[in-house]
Amino acid sequence: MSPTTVRVKICGITNLEDALIAVEAGADALGFVFYERSPRFIEPEEAARIVEELPPFVERVGLFVEKGVDEVEEIARLSGMSLLQLHWDLDPSFLEGLTLKALPVVRAQSPDDIGKFEGEYRLVDAYVEEFGGAGKRVALEWFDGVDTSKIILAGGLTPENVAEVVRYGFYGVDVSSGVEREPGKKDPEKVRSFIQRAKYGSRG
Repeated sequence: MSPTTVRVKICGITNLEDALIAVEAGADALGFVFYERSPRFIEPEEAARIVEELPPFVERVGLFVEKGVDEVEEIARLSGMSLLQLHWDLDPSFLEGLTLKALPVVRAQSPDDIGKFEGEYRLVDAYVEEFGGAGKRVALEWFDGVDTSKIILAGGLTPENVAEVVRYGFYGVDVSSGVEREPGKKDPEKVRSFIQRAKYGSRG
């Protein structure tokens, strides 16, 4: 079966073993959470040690919640991130102050929210009071008739449902808790199965 063009990000990486398993399985990007209240939080220095061991052409995405421009960029520099994921309801002007490429996150509560940052690459996640890793899904029917070519879908994705999602034509899919054994620790078989089903629509 021919592969799809969907990109896969495995988020919530906390250790080198999980990072290498994800890359070997075909992940296009790894996510590192710099939000202290998350069970997947990683210190910038530890993230840097993992990044040093990664092969070329793997995107390193730093997830931030409600931090200032200077702090975001300093942590990204220390940890070796190549892309910023800004997981709060930020003002578009915040993006203009950054020197690194950033991915705004839309925490969707209704179909109208899908249009935020329209025309830009963005990550769409289901709204929850806490930030990230809650496993709540965005209603897929909200994307009917929507140009999804610059949308990365997150929230509630698992090896069991990702093939259904891919047919909507998203630029990418982002998973964290759906491929975990426990918070902060990935399940290798779930990681491999998720990536296989996302890219080929079949069991890994």
